[in-house]
Amino acid sequence: MRVGISLLTLAPGDLGGSETYARALTRTLASQGKLEYAALVPEHAPEAASGLPTIAVHERLGLRRGPARLASMRLATRLDRAFAASLDELDVLHYPLTVAIPAAGAPAVVTLHDLQHRDLPENFSLPRRAFRRSDYDCAAKRAAGVVVPSAFVREHAVDRLGLDPGRVHVIAHGVDHALFSPGEEAREPFLLYPARPWPHKNHNGLLEAFVLLHAEMPELRLLLTGGGLEALGPLPAGVEHLGEVSASTLATLYRTAACLVFPSLYEGFGLPPLEAMACGCPVACSDAASLPEVCGEAAVYFDPGSPEAIANGVREALALGDELRVLGVERAAGFTWEETARRHEDVYRSVGS
Repeated sequence: MRVGISLLTLAPGDLGGSETYARALTRTLASQGKLEYAALVPEHAPEAASGLPTIAVHERLGLRRGPARLASMRLATRLDRAFAASLDELDVLHYPLTVAIPAAGAPAVVTLHDLQHRDLPENFSLPRRAFRRSDYDCAAKRAAGVVVPSAFVREHAVDRLGLDPGRVHVIAHGVDHALFSPGEEAREPFLLYPARPWPHKNHNGLLEAFVLLHAEMPELRLLLTGGGLEALGPLPAGVEHLGEVSASTLATLYRTAACLVFPSLYEGFGLPPLEAMACGCPVACSDAASLPEVCGEAAVYFDPGSPEAIANGVREALALGDELRVLGVERAAGFTWEETARRHEDVYRSVGS
């Protein structure tokens, strides 16, 4: 069986957890996969295949992101005759980044990361909602198999899109345990929140909570990582933003933080709490969406809509630090990219047989 993995819509650095997932999946399939694979990549970015054999498409306009790039990529896949002919050799085509480019005759598997555009439509402009309904919802409805990262997303996909439950497969993300693991570093008095300032990430609620905490614990700091944090404007005393950091730097931050605080209003999965747990970092986490499903009994939960509740959750996590470290490492050990890849192969076999 020959499986295509389409990475044509990858926009490096823009896609958050879905990019981490797509890259980790292809990397693991390259080293552990039992089927024959080909990664569909833009001509300028063959490294996106992470070791898989590639089928490259020539992009005439060379755009890197945005709606215009998607339109350009669709056109390129039709005009590149050698690329189009190679699609006929695929038995299954997987779209790990949801958008179904290129169109092909093979049975499709679509990964649907979340339905935030339906659950929290106020977070999206009208054009963005229309794009997601067209390119996300329709791709999932047409697919022979739909992969979702949590039971939370599965329930909403079945309910809101009317998908056949038998076609929707819950496959949790994994953790790179070679990178995210406990260390010998001393814990320092800072909270960590790695997230871009998208509306659902709830930075404003966290900043209000931190003002309360800093008033009683002036030695405590809050470190923010991620691109675009300048949009938050002036930050309260004790808060710093580090911008985008490497994965190895993030692992070090997990190993030295007193606590990860994760006040997100919505997650289809939520990798940072799991990565933090793998590093032995105590986690104070929102009780919203998929997060309790992912973190289990290994985190302290709070209502993300209340700064006071966020602050109380952090206080409790700091007090339970030693217990949470043990529980977190045990919880995270059950999530591996090897298992994620193995279960994807089961889905490929089921739709391609």
